[in-house]
Amino acid sequence: LEAAKAIGYYTGLVATSRITHATPASFSAHVLHRDMEADIAVQQIGNYSLGRGVDLMFGGGRCFFRPAGSPDSCRADALDLIATAQQDYDWTYADGIDEFRQLTTESLPAFSLFAHDHMSYEIDRDPLAQPSLKEMALKAIDLLSSATKRSRKGFFLMIEGSRIDMAAHSNDPAAHVREILAYNEAILAVKNWVAEHPNTVMISVSDHETGGMSVAHQRGSSYPSYKWTPSALVNVKFSTEVMGEALGAFAGADFATFVASVVVPEWLGIADPTAEEVAALAQPGLPAAAYADAIGRILSDRAEIGWATHGHSAVDVNLYAFGLDSFKLRGNHENTDIGHFISGQLKLDLQAITDRLTSEENLRDPATAGASTAPEGSVQLKHFHHPRR
Repeated sequence: LEAAKAIGYYTGLVATSRITHATPASFSAHVLHRDMEADIAVQQIGNYSLGRGVDLMFGGGRCFFRPAGSPDSCRADALDLIATAQQDYDWTYADGIDEFRQLTTESLPAFSLFAHDHMSYEIDRDPLAQPSLKEMALKAIDLLSSATKRSRKGFFLMIEGSRIDMAAHSNDPAAHVREILAYNEAILAVKNWVAEHPNTVMISVSDHETGGMSVAHQRGSSYPSYKWTPSALVNVKFSTEVMGEALGAFAGADFATFVASVVVPEWLGIADPTAEEVAALAQPGLPAAAYADAIGRILSDRAEIGWATHGHSAVDVNLYAFGLDSFKLRGNHENTDIGHFISGQLKLDLQAITDRLTSEENLRDPATAGASTAPEGSVQLKHFHHPRR
């Protein structure tokens, strides 16, 4: 992204995570640790040795752009990066979905942050408050392609269906499948655009598998049935995250009745619960994560889905490409081959950017570059890459 920007390409980041989270950050910032998101946000708006490298950002993570003391801030300092971005770096900030939809090419550079933390899972998303991944992707393409239509350079756009990984970390099959379907819808829309613009290439790949998910899950000592029952996930109304938080915060008088009469039949869509399933959820006073885990196990067992871990696995991931010279990516590849392909397609000089970043005047003293931490009592964020607590 930095090298593309340096030679005249427009650039963009779209994610359903915090825009300061690992993947979008890796394209737009250089820090000592991925959790230094307050510092990443500073660099993303343009306060950076290379200057502003991004022309467009859509996603979550508003709390890292708000000053300490604001209700939705997770910064430890008084920097108001939304105001600074507009005043010092000429950004347009689209506050909310209506302003996002009104953005035009003249608005660039532009950003919109739809949640203080990650954007909602697709299963929980309020379409009046948050756009889908497909809508964000198409809006980004429209703005960037219009901005470059009279240029010999085009644009580089990174689009991430971030919460596929997070649903798998939580072993939440209902949220997981809906995140995948939402990503597929975005991919189809982008593919259709690429088909109409034959000098463009689209690449779809992940950095790892998460959860070690499998079908034909064996429960107990009996031989597995070699089946998958996705119908068990059709009527689920919310993510395990949302349901776990609601159960953990329940303040009513009869918790067991609430579970049996609302949670199981209405939220989980289960008409024939077993006594064991109800008992697993009908214990008051548990942490939200415990309820979320229990719900995930119930739904996964009913769908005949197995999980090997709450972390990442070593399974090979699929690589898809469509458009200009995409045949070069057929077959098995090392992950670094993808970067080399993109660099070759755009004729980038990565070494020149590396030399600028590592020049003496740009090096920071690691002793003074510590991670920014959130003040006591500030917004609590979801860190799916951390050990489960």
